Amino acid sequence: MGLCLLVYNLAQRKLRQELAAANEAVKNQVKKLTDRPTMRWIFQMFQAVHLVTVEGEQYVSNLTSERQHILKHLGKYCREYYLIIEDG
Repeated sequence: MGLCLLVYNLAQRKLRQELAAANEAVKNQVKKLTDRPTMRWIFQMFQAVHLVTVEGEQYVSNLTSERQHILKHLGKYCREYYLIIEDG
């Protein structure tokens, strides 16, 4: 349980730091912009994202631009997990 809380807290801290550094924000539960989102809210936003396999090819469904914006701030490995591969 302690390890889970540590990972949760580190992810929340990283996202908040990245948003503050870029002077950007994300929408909270009431659709207002915030630069201090909770990871609970971020996890709830990503519940609708699914990995779909069609004829052997993998696709990610429901990866909206808002969710991609959040992934941009969570780092390279999170983007790769959602099959967002960037050149360079």
